[in-house]
This record gives sequence, structure tokens and C-alpha cells, in this order.
Amino acid sequence: MTPRELEDYRALRDTIRERGTVRVWLVLAGITAWGSLTVLTIAWAPWAVATLLPLLVLAAAFEGVFALHTGVERIGRYLQVFYEDDESVRKWEQQAMAYGRRFPGGAPDPLFAIIFGLATLFNFVPVVLAGGIAIEYGVVGLLHLLFLIRLVQARLQAVRQRSRDLERFQQLKQTP
Repeated sequence: MTPRELEDYRALRDTIRERGTVRVWLVLAGITAWGSLTVLTIAWAPWAVATLLPLLVLAAAFEGVFALHTGVERIGRYLQVFYEDDESVRKWEQQAMAYGRRFPGGAPDPLFAIIFGLATLFNFVPVVLAGGIAIEYGVVGLLHLLFLIRLVQARLQAVRQRSRDLERFQQLKQTP
């Protein structure tokens, strides 16, 4: 590796580490903000539609986490394809993929989808407490359901991302 390539490699590995840390803090901040808004909704705005603001905060936090995860994975595949063909490198990214294939389910959920899913269900509690009418249950319930579907869709996308990005970067590397 040239000094420039080594510098780039280190910068990209640092980016992976930093985004991984930011992702955890974003979950904590997002859940804290969501919880605070949910309590305020119950106390001060006992209308079913008022739960949409905490739901929006929850969705925004999740989308931030998802974007960070997607970027980290993409950088990892880039490093794998463009930097790990050198025999002197320990091939961290290749080993991480091999570990995941050999021991599925052995890692925590990088998207925190279960936490966001539970928060979404809890977010619907004020709707029930408000005793809304059928149209409120329908509209607000549909928006909550759409977010739950987004969680599932994002999780499925994340599962397929490594192999898809690996294939795409290999194609890019072979193209002059």
C-alpha cells in the first residue's frame, strides 16, 4: 500500500468507528426525545392525532440510524474490494462477512429495529387513552403501521446490503 492508500484506509476505518458510535448515541437521543414527547402528549395534548409528533421523531431517529448503518456497510465493502486483496492485510471486512455467514444471528441488531418497533407500539397507547373516534384510530393507526412496515423493509434491505454492495464494488473494480 502506498502512503496515500494507507492514509485513505485509516480515514475510512475511522469513519466506520465514528459512525458506529454516532448511531448508538442517535438511538439514545431519539428514544429519549420520543419518550419525552409521548409523556407530554399524554399530559397536555390528549388527542389521538397528537401522537404523530412523537412518531415523526421516532421515524426521523430511525432513518438517521439506517442511513449511518448503510454508509458504514458501504464503506466496509469498499475497503474489502479495493484494499483487502493485499496479502499483508488481515482482511477484517472479509472475516466479518465470513463470521456473519457462519454464525447467523450472532450480532446485535445494528438498526435497533426491535427497540423502534416497541416504541412505535407504545406510541399508540396515548391514542387509546384519548378515546378517539374510529377515523382517528384508522388514520393514526395506519401511520403507525406504515412505520412498522418501514422497519421491516429496512431490516430486509440491510440483510441483503453486504452481498449486493460487495458485488457492485467488484463490478466497479473490474471496469476500467
